[in-house]
Amino acid sequence: MAKLSVNVNKIATLRNARGGNVPNVLQVALDCERYGAQGITVHPRPDERHIRRTDVYDLKKVLTTEFNIEGNPDERFIRLIEEVRPAQVTMVPDAPDVLTSNAGWDVAKNYDHLCRLVERFRSWGVRTSIFIDTDLENISWAAKTGVDRIELYTEPYAANYARNREDAVRDYVAASAHAHALGLGINAGHDLSLENLRYFTEQLPHLDEVSIGHALIADALYLGLEQTIRQYREQLAL
Repeated sequence: MAKLSVNVNKIATLRNARGGNVPNVLQVALDCERYGAQGITVHPRPDERHIRRTDVYDLKKVLTTEFNIEGNPDERFIRLIEEVRPAQVTMVPDAPDVLTSNAGWDVAKNYDHLCRLVERFRSWGVRTSIFIDTDLENISWAAKTGVDRIELYTEPYAANYARNREDAVRDYVAASAHAHALGLGINAGHDLSLENLRYFTEQLPHLDEVSIGHALIADALYLGLEQTIRQYREQLAL
């Protein structure tokens, strides 16, 4: 069964919009764990428009489930990983001003850089993951870096799910099978929701983990956080 990691960026966005410490990011993360989340994800960006560096250090002190830190691996991000030593680092090729992650790595073009990063992070005992699209050759390049996992960028799947879910998931099924054959673990994230998660999970039997933030927090406005996490876990319980 794939694990659920809750991305708490949106909680930090709400807090920062008003100032102060309401809602409390640490408390929400702990509540997510208490309600059944099997991990917490954060994606700190250079402008700290949502998760701040101080949040990352504070979360590390209190979390009891898997801590996943996503981000563009510039020198500042690398230092953060070295100091925090999360369970997993997910390398994402974000430009500093991008609104949200919108593409995976071109691994061949960044091969030497990613190899160095993987070696460095793994030397600190951190599991490594590369944010990536479904191109099979690109996934083969990822495996050559020595990375532990890939995270499949699922926005195209979510965007096309309502139109034709079989077509929407087809490339992900092939990508997952290819990655598994190469010995890679498989994560997925971006726009997964209560509407499309179960079908995606059913089609990818080797899926290890999903990271979900925006849709989950939006659902919690109506359902409450505890009920929302329970329902997402139910979608993963095949």
